[in-house]
Amino acid sequence: MNASDNTTCPAGLDERPQETGEQVRPVIEPALPDGTGTLWHGHPTQSLGDKPGSTPVCRVKAFDHLVLNVGDVERALDFYTQLLGLEPVRVAEWRAGAVPFPSVRITPETIIDLVSRPRGESNVDHICLTVEPLDWDEFIESETFTVLEGPVERFGARGTATSVYVQDPDGNTVELRWYPQDVRA
Repeated sequence: MNASDNTTCPAGLDERPQETGEQVRPVIEPALPDGTGTLWHGHPTQSLGDKPGSTPVCRVKAFDHLVLNVGDVERALDFYTQLLGLEPVRVAEWRAGAVPFPSVRITPETIIDLVSRPRGESNVDHICLTVEPLDWDEFIESETFTVLEGPVERFGARGTATSVYVQDPDGNTVELRWYPQDVRA
């Protein structure tokens, strides 16, 4: 390479990679066989079956919590509270056996739950998203989602609320919830 070459190579490479003639797949390509949707590093920008301009079944407002499966809850509490400075939530109640797990607070609206479970394929049990208030019966009857459980009252970052567990296209569990205080009078 010479000074007049306006193409740069990553640090540490003294020469350009040799041309192999191999076709390189672009990062952005049609997501669906009919050419709708777009992949950005493999992720569709719209859900399968959605048409541009269609109304979503529910609208996400915020990230509520993440549930981590941990081998030792006390060790995890030390890591998140002592090393990372997060606020402990429900620790005394958990130690007294009154609640099934403690949490650590990231923001007033977001927590991480620390659940004692043996390590599996993934240490993420599920994520929880806060949605705009909706009618759970209509939501379930729409058959848009694979509903695993609910509606049931559960603890979250802002207290107790009714939620459902659904499954995303890859089998990940997503909890959807709305808080009673979010209902506009």
